[in-house]
Amino acid sequence: MLETFAPPAAATPHGDAVLVLEDGTRFDGQAYGATGQTLGELVFATGMTGYQETLTDPSYAGQIVLMTAPHIGNTGANDTDMESAQIWVSGFVVRDPARRVSNFRATRSLDEDLTNGGVVGISGVDTRAITRHIRSAGAMKAGIFSGDDYSLASETQLELVRSQQPMAGKSLSEVVSTKERYDIPHTPGSERVGSIAVLDLGVKRATLQYLADHGFDLIVLPANTTVEELRQINPDSLFYSNGPGDPAASDRQVELLREMLRDGVPYFGICFGNQLLGRALGFDTYKLPFGHRGINQPVLDTKTGKVEITAQNHGFAVDLDHKQTHSSPSGFGEVRVSHVSLNDSVVEGLECLDIPAFSVQYHPEAAAGPHDAFYLFQRFQELVKSRSQAAQQEGGNN
Repeated sequence: MLETFAPPAAATPHGDAVLVLEDGTRFDGQAYGATGQTLGELVFATGMTGYQETLTDPSYAGQIVLMTAPHIGNTGANDTDMESAQIWVSGFVVRDPARRVSNFRATRSLDEDLTNGGVVGISGVDTRAITRHIRSAGAMKAGIFSGDDYSLASETQLELVRSQQPMAGKSLSEVVSTKERYDIPHTPGSERVGSIAVLDLGVKRATLQYLADHGFDLIVLPANTTVEELRQINPDSLFYSNGPGDPAASDRQVELLREMLRDGVPYFGICFGNQLLGRALGFDTYKLPFGHRGINQPVLDTKTGKVEITAQNHGFAVDLDHKQTHSSPSGFGEVRVSHVSLNDSVVEGLECLDIPAFSVQYHPEAAAGPHDAFYLFQRFQELVKSRSQAAQQEGGNN
């Protein structure tokens, strides 16, 4: 007897909604997901797929995310594709939500996830026009109002939007980070490389899995971990994850990293971890006009000339000239810009030439793709192994 597949229920209208931008621009549509009001920085993501990974990426905390792909929700939702335990976006903006879920992996609709997660969204708006507006005016404060809050006076809605704290200067890592340490052993069958302390600034599950697959025993730590606590753990290597907020507001994590670099601990950072390495080395960061968000961002490896298509989600960057090597103001030797964006020449990676540390601004774990940068996990694996072998040889000679 053939098994009948019953797809999850389709999205249903939830009444009127309005998206209000801090410059006074308004876009009317229909409520999608939960109803009420939500505030955040409005940004756009250009991925044609991977909306569930986007929604559950902690790096989007505090942001209202607009999807430039016109049809969202077609493949529904499931537990496997979640990159954390919850949806982190403050709000969700789409043009056409799926009327029917069509994928054998779906266990529920995206509308159900948004509603159950209390995520206020809006649909039926011209996402192309909104994206063009953000590209011209820059990412800005915004709010979505539906349900009873849709009836608020337009002046009241605009005042609520404008009165919220801007993303610049905001520290969010400790909001999304784990509250307690937990350990993940290296994947059975992989060659053990050593222990790695993972500072959870908003880490994704795929990143943890790939580190374990490359032979690391993971010690996942809260964002407020101290230098003393980390030295007591004495890991073989250190990893800083992606995460939300302004790197200029993360002094504690910057100082922790400086101390570990002085101790000679091999370091790998991605996204927020790249910005914090830049700060630890003594360089500045700055806010991008509208950022890089999506799974189709072209990046040039300045050493090999190879072009990689990468997954990105960041609104800040390290302030460096990518055409030259720099001397670290903090005393860590020479630093090379290893990768650069082909769209706008933004720094996309740093390589320290005198200490064992490197980082990239994009996501090599690439959930939901692409996988051009996956080799970086192996590069770090080899770096840690070579340092361990050198230490053993030195100990033997002594």
